[in-house]
Amino acid sequence: MRIASAPEAAASTLFRYQLDVIAASASDVVRAAGGWLFDRAMAGWDVNLLIADPSDKRPLRILGIRPCALGSVESVFESPRAQAIAVAAEVFNSDARVRENVVMALKRGLTEVTLWGDTWPPDFYGAEAVRHRLSPAARAFKAEALAAAGLAAASITTTETFRSGSRWYPAYQPAYEPDLLAGGGLRA
Repeated sequence: MRIASAPEAAASTLFRYQLDVIAASASDVVRAAGGWLFDRAMAGWDVNLLIADPSDKRPLRILGIRPCALGSVESVFESPRAQAIAVAAEVFNSDARVRENVVMALKRGLTEVTLWGDTWPPDFYGAEAVRHRLSPAARAFKAEALAAAGLAAASITTTETFRSGSRWYPAYQPAYEPDLLAGGGLRA
């Protein structure tokens, strides 16, 4: 078995896609976006959850999510590595710093910005309703993560619904199949 050198290891980290998630609770992340985040992690993305109290890490680790303490919110939006940001609508609506930075990211159009939750802001800067179809593995791992979080696994559906805008990948690029599809455009 060959062990990667330090420069090779640094390069592989540098060239991995990064998704930073900001949420109020780990259980909300697992329930609302766990399948999508698992599928992104299994596709090779670094998925980081920034949360005020990352005490219950097991459900997150089951999904391949790295929990981090929520420090400076601005540092998430200034990171040159983050190609995508996902935010709980609850946090977006209650934290002015998060709201300002999300709106700025959407206006720049260089970062995919995704929101989940029950209370979406009206006229969310061109973001559209999208769905992610969970892989069978995502459904299985989400069930395990829900159980680890003490939540009912009966709530697992085949899709998760979000609002998303400013996709950084070109829609016309045939080699890239987006995992977030417009509300009515689910693929089998």
